[in-house]
Amino acid sequence: MLDITVYKIAQIVLMARELGRAEGELRAFIDRLSEEEQASLVAVMWIGRGSFEAEEIEEAKRTAFEEATTPCADYLIGTPHLSDHLENGLDALGLSAAADEDDLIRGG
Repeated sequence: MLDITVYKIAQIVLMARELGRAEGELRAFIDRLSEEEQASLVAVMWIGRGSFEAEEIEEAKRTAFEEATTPCADYLIGTPHLSDHLENGLDALGLSAAADEDDLIRGG
């Protein structure tokens, strides 16, 4: 299924919400992800914005990997409503980052 943990997606969601203050940190975090993790992240975002259905996760990951023409961080940071799309994508996949986000906010 996903090649990235929900915990990492939760970290990205929180940084994306604070993009004005956390863009450098978000960019560095995404850049350190493996290509497989980046493709999964993009796939979750696409599912969340309705470009793919949850059942098409493997196709979305393959498409993200094959069509990557710009750095992943540039692409994602330039996507309006990134945090919402990631959360919606996780929801569509039957996953939730809420507990991880709460843990991260509390400093865990």
